[in-house]
This record gives sequence, structure tokens and C-alpha cells, in this order.
Amino acid sequence: MQTVPDELVALAHRLAEAAGAVQRRYFRTPVAVDSKSDDSPVTIADREAEAAMRELIARHFPDHGVLGEEHGSDRLDAEFVWVLDPIDGTKAFITGRPQFGTLIALCHGGRPVLGVIDQTITGERWVGRAGAPSTMNGAAIATRPCSDPARAVLCATSPYMFAEGDERAAFERLARQVRMPLFGGDCYAYGLLAMGFVDLVVEAGLGVYDYMALVPVIEGAGGRITDWEGRPPGFGSDGRVVAAGDGRTHEAVLRLLGEKTAS
Repeated sequence: MQTVPDELVALAHRLAEAAGAVQRRYFRTPVAVDSKSDDSPVTIADREAEAAMRELIARHFPDHGVLGEEHGSDRLDAEFVWVLDPIDGTKAFITGRPQFGTLIALCHGGRPVLGVIDQTITGERWVGRAGAPSTMNGAAIATRPCSDPARAVLCATSPYMFAEGDERAAFERLARQVRMPLFGGDCYAYGLLAMGFVDLVVEAGLGVYDYMALVPVIEGAGGRITDWEGRPPGFGSDGRVVAAGDGRTHEAVLRLLGEKTAS
């Protein structure tokens, strides 16, 4: 797909607004927190936000597929499939920190061609669209040059998201070589990378709804995002992500992470 139709971009904005309205109603209120099967937290805000988005999709494009974190999948064999994470960063949400976001991706033939990162509390919305520069609140954005990991600001949501053993050792090896490792942020860190304030985000253990929307945003800002083997993120990825603003740093990081297989 060369370009994404305007009507689909308009719908993505409506989805973000619908999810944001739910989040604002519950943010910094004493909402009940449940635990999912993997012990990750979930709230009524997560569930209602996704339900609101799914209702809009069903109303306007009933032939489209949907994959959401909270309410499962429907018509994944459709030409167009929306991938939704109503609150990426529920731990931040329930602790009153505005470093969560709504992630909305539209996939065409399995490839993400439209991505939205929306932070409703701060009023920031990143949009990546095939064939166009990425934007934040409508203004074009770009990553910044960073030729070497030693000069990089690195973000990861948590050092504990990496599995014990080779995976965690690989990340720790990388974290010791960068200029500044920072933790926290969830999807917000990827928005900062697309704007040129962060150089590198490396994570693991992500679900497909955690990374699909990031791909068009990062790529449209001039960055690169792959799995740890350098492959494009997709429905079959293993949940390990490397995003970099500069291709030189991206290649160097892939080599550093890959050293685990030679040790």
C-alpha cells in the first residue's frame, strides 16, 4: 500500500479520542485493579476504552478485522486488521503517572501501514502513515543522528522485562555501553525517539498490540525498528524489539545483542 486513505486516518483519530475520553474519566481515581493470567494488571478503563474503539470500527468498517489486548480477535484474515492496545502502560495509569498511551495500528496484508500513539492526559498524539512523514500533533517530526551506542540515550520500560539468562545478559551488556540508560515510559519512549529526544529503545516480552503501532511512527520519522534479529516486527514476532533513530546505532546494537549466541 502506497498511501493510507484519509478516511482510515480519520477513523484512527476518532478511535484515539474515544479511548482518551474513557481514560480521562478514570485517571487518578480509585479504580479496581484485576490481574490477568500473566499477572499483568487490567482495569475497567482498559476494557471500556477498547470496547469503545471496537464499536467505532464495527460501525464504520464492519469488514475489517480487529485484534485487541483485552477483547481478543475477530476476522484476522481480513485485508485490513486493526491492532489495539487501549492502555499501553497500565502500571503507569494505575499509579497516576501520565506515561501510558493508547496504541492503534492498521495493518494491510499483515504489515502495519498506520500507527497512532496517543497520550490523552498531556494532549500528545503521534501518527505514522505509509508514504508520509510522521507527525506529533500535526507537525512533522524526525529522529536525531546518533552514530554510536556510546552516545545514545537508551530507554526500556523495565530491566526486569528481559528473561533471565542470555536475554537479560545481552541487555545489560548493551546498557553498560550507552551514554544514558533510562527506565519507564512504555510506548511514550517511542514517541520521544521519533521526536529526536531519545536515541534507542530496546525491549522484550511485548505482545503484538504493544509494537505494531510503533512501526509506522518510527519509520516515518526516519528511524528503524526490528526484532533482535533485524527482522521487521509482525504478527509472528517474538516480542523483542530494537528501535533506533539512526541506522548506524541500530546495526551496532543488533551486533551487541547477538553476541550472546557466540559467548
